[in-house]
Amino acid sequence: MQDTINEVKDTIVEEANNILDYTFIFSKEISITVKGLLFIAFALIATAIILKFARRFLTRNLPQNDKLKFITVFTYVRWFIFVVIFLIGMHTAGVNVTAFFAASAALLIGVGLALQTLFQDIFSGVFILMDQSVHVGDIIELEGKIGRVLDIRLRTTRAVTIDNKVLVIPNHLYLTNILFNWTENGIETRESVTVGVAYGSDVEKVKSLLIEAAKSQEKVLKIPEPKVLFTDFADSALNFKVVFSLNNSFETQFVQSAIRFKIDQLFRENNITIPFPQRDVHFYQEPRK
Repeated sequence: MQDTINEVKDTIVEEANNILDYTFIFSKEISITVKGLLFIAFALIATAIILKFARRFLTRNLPQNDKLKFITVFTYVRWFIFVVIFLIGMHTAGVNVTAFFAASAALLIGVGLALQTLFQDIFSGVFILMDQSVHVGDIIELEGKIGRVLDIRLRTTRAVTIDNKVLVIPNHLYLTNILFNWTENGIETRESVTVGVAYGSDVEKVKSLLIEAAKSQEKVLKIPEPKVLFTDFADSALNFKVVFSLNNSFETQFVQSAIRFKIDQLFRENNITIPFPQRDVHFYQEPRK
């Protein structure tokens, strides 16, 4: 009885091995066994599970809109990984894919050189979405250009300037340039206006007039109150800076301009002089011999 069981078991194992070793021949150079196909299928299924958990981990803290954009990019990355795993699995299973790898490498090098900037923009867009350093509505300064972010896409970011012109910013510039995010710490920002007055002016009077000029603007916040700094004894003037807060830094230059108009008016009414650079030139005449 035991011998019969062993014979049946050996027969089943032998048949299973025969099935697993069955070879599909596509050409003289390309052939694969059933065992190899099962190995490739297992590798692809395991990769799919790992990528699924990786996507959930990377998008767990992203807003819904950014999450959808990231998933779009991740889909392309996932298919690329599947192709790589499939080729590696084929090679491991004994399929001769050397020629295919060589052709693919040459093709990828050519495409990579042609689309280098495009890939930089796309991957930079992914980093922006993950890093959360820039959000829609933020006021940013990049390469001397200032704008409010309207939309963050995979390749570009759109921002509108104070002149109502739309900036289309390639995302790779975020990684290669210094970015100033004016509203990273909130919408409230500190701004200032500088002015110089003539020597001999009543500095306390100047201080009160500067504070009055700042408070006269509705868009200047009452709290914290505007402050005045006596910054320097310059060559031709006493320099002051009036510092104030705004909750819409996108309008900074208009508020600064209005404050300058008000300062000029108040100084004229109170006989405070804004000097201009002066130089004294002395002539010396040599005595006649």
